[in-house]
Amino acid sequence: MGMNKKLISPNPVFWMIGVSALILFGCSSLRHELFQSTAFDLGIFDQAIYLISQGQSPISSLIGFHILGDHAAWIFYVLALFYKIYPSVYWLFAIQAGALALAALPIWHLARHAGLTTGQAMAIASVYLLYPLVFNINLFDFHPEVIAVPALLGAVLAARLERIGWFCLCIFLVLGCKAVLSLTVIALGVWLLVFEKKRRCGAIALASGIIWFVIATKIVIPFFGTQAASVERHISRYAYLGNSFPEIAKNLLLNPGLVLGQVFSLTNLGYLLLLLAPVIWGLSLQGMLPLIGAFPTLLMNLLADYPLQKDLIHQYSLPAVPFLVLSIISTLATGQGWLRNKRNIILWSLVAFIALAKYGYFWSIYSDSLDTWQATRQAVALVQTKGPVLTTAEIAPHITHRPVVELTSAKLPPANLAKFDYILLNLSHPGWQSDQEFAANLVNNLKKTQLFQLRYQQDGVYLFVKGVFRSSISSTKVGMIKG
Repeated sequence: MGMNKKLISPNPVFWMIGVSALILFGCSSLRHELFQSTAFDLGIFDQAIYLISQGQSPISSLIGFHILGDHAAWIFYVLALFYKIYPSVYWLFAIQAGALALAALPIWHLARHAGLTTGQAMAIASVYLLYPLVFNINLFDFHPEVIAVPALLGAVLAARLERIGWFCLCIFLVLGCKAVLSLTVIALGVWLLVFEKKRRCGAIALASGIIWFVIATKIVIPFFGTQAASVERHISRYAYLGNSFPEIAKNLLLNPGLVLGQVFSLTNLGYLLLLLAPVIWGLSLQGMLPLIGAFPTLLMNLLADYPLQKDLIHQYSLPAVPFLVLSIISTLATGQGWLRNKRNIILWSLVAFIALAKYGYFWSIYSDSLDTWQATRQAVALVQTKGPVLTTAEIAPHITHRPVVELTSAKLPPANLAKFDYILLNLSHPGWQSDQEFAANLVNNLKKTQLFQLRYQQDGVYLFVKGVFRSSISSTKVGMIKG
């Protein structure tokens, strides 16, 4: 009865959640306004969700196949309900910020349920909210697995409170965010079943994780995707182990030297130091068991020959965070840990945040394109129909509410420019996979052709419109072309 009162009673952690959500939302929105968000991944997800909300097939032109063929994330269909109210990419920023901040609530209750004091519970919630990866992943576009973070923590809380219905709902939500999270759910099931003695919840997690992994990888992704979209497109990250899943599995079992040489590398040591430094004070042998849930995530990242899986910027380490927090709670509950005082715990977290969070990007790399910011905004505003667009990776997320958006690429230039109604370029900042030489040559070629008309030019930003639109824009053309 006492625990039930704690679950519904207001407590000081609520204002922490509200303030954190506002800060996270403001930072991701500002990054987007500065034209620093990218087509991969924000543009892909925004386009797919928009198409779903419009009753169209969510085949993203940026990847070339149905969004379910990417990671079998059916959560996009739920997110599309918000776009039915009003289609805006800011829904994704708000949902991401809210989900990341909301995870502090089950953390609070888990800490109190484990016997920690109110001050310690608040400190653990602060540790999570100040964990650098939480802030950094919020800046890096949008990823549906952020929704899995509070859901995983909610599942553990529900299991400990014997709330089977809530547990099933949380697990269902986690599985809908990304197919690979089924491995995390399987590991969660093992931990709950064997070590937490929560047999029903453990069995549910174990069975549902296995079943969904098979369905997602063997049915959903192959059906909705292409060969390039199948699970095997990720094999390149483990190419040193083989060129197929059977070959990789064989080397994992029979060639331990190859595996150990990759796992025990300086790169991986640096990655683990970054990951654990903010919470190292609260890890102990007595509190290590919850890390079983983080095992699939850590193993995949350590085995990968892919730098982005070994930093505190991208989403690949996010599923491990709930279990790191659970490990800290377990450590403190057994009377262990370097730090036990609320003030010292929060101070350590603040120092880690200052050292490892990427807030400094706002006055460094995020301000690189301020010289063309106004011109780019004006050019984007002139893309007024839902016609196909060719543009840069940084501009694309601002115009993805249409069936066709493609990116400029110096290595793979478009074979048929005639299929586009708009071509929007930035010579000063040509974007990912492009360069200034390619962009300048494309501008010169477009100026020579009669197929496109130069609609806007300022500060190196060019908007070309297909000739069929000439009659509709002729009345507003005067004054738009500026040197």
